[in-house]
Amino acid sequence: MTLLASIPSPHTGVIHAGPLSIHMYGLMLLLAIAACIALTGYRWVRWGGDWDLIFRVAVWGVVFGIVGARAYHDLTSWNQVPSQWWGPFAVWQGGLGVWGGILLGSLAGAVVVRLSGARVRDFADAVAPGLLLAQGIGRWGNWFNQELYGKPTHLFWGLKIDFNHRVAKYSQDATFHPTFLYEFIYDLVGVGVLLLLDRRYRFKPPALFALYASIYTFGRFFEELIRVDPAHHFAGLRLNAWVSVVVFLLSTGFFVWWQFFHGGEAEPRQPKRRRVPEGPAMAIPKSRVRP
Repeated sequence: MTLLASIPSPHTGVIHAGPLSIHMYGLMLLLAIAACIALTGYRWVRWGGDWDLIFRVAVWGVVFGIVGARAYHDLTSWNQVPSQWWGPFAVWQGGLGVWGGILLGSLAGAVVVRLSGARVRDFADAVAPGLLLAQGIGRWGNWFNQELYGKPTHLFWGLKIDFNHRVAKYSQDATFHPTFLYEFIYDLVGVGVLLLLDRRYRFKPPALFALYASIYTFGRFFEELIRVDPAHHFAGLRLNAWVSVVVFLLSTGFFVWWQFFHGGEAEPRQPKRRRVPEGPAMAIPKSRVRP
């Protein structure tokens, strides 16, 4: 019996089912979103919240998240955008920047949570593990597209890449580091760490969200060191490696300050909406009140 010498890659990222063409990259995104909603909803409802808010945040967060993710890709990798008019919107061909997606999606979700009357910082801690889980699942879309892999390797878990998907510099190499798999495993471990810590310790919201950002950017930095896809470089590092460094320092600094040095004890979570005062909306002049 021979051991698996490499990880195969799908020769196409599209599955045809009759008249339908299923883009696996998009399907992985849907699975990632569903997983995030399920885990966040479970946590939020267990804290006393309701599913209605979860679904409303999901709708607006996903829409603005995709817009932000594509905008980040177009701005930072403009040379990879197809020249056709639909090029900036071609999310089915890959090209979603996680930084833009998390930023714009989180802002949109925060607005929805704020308008509902719940505390944004509580919801941020509820969604943190779900976001990391979604990012790990979403990486499988890169496997179907044969993109964003690492440097060549002869390790038995090396990822086979078809010739037409190889970076020109490594066109004669056949197997590469499966960075999608590295991030998937790392993100799953990170989800477990967040859930375990949240269960054992009392965090001051949104400290857990800050910790999520630190965990993700720590691993993403080392992933950027081995990726070979085209990217802009500054001082010898890829752009996203620098972004990881900056976000890690900011999130970690905030976590330490907020959790350990910010005044006050950890407040009870308040997932439910603030109650609207009962009674008349406006006072009635006494002269108008009939006996």
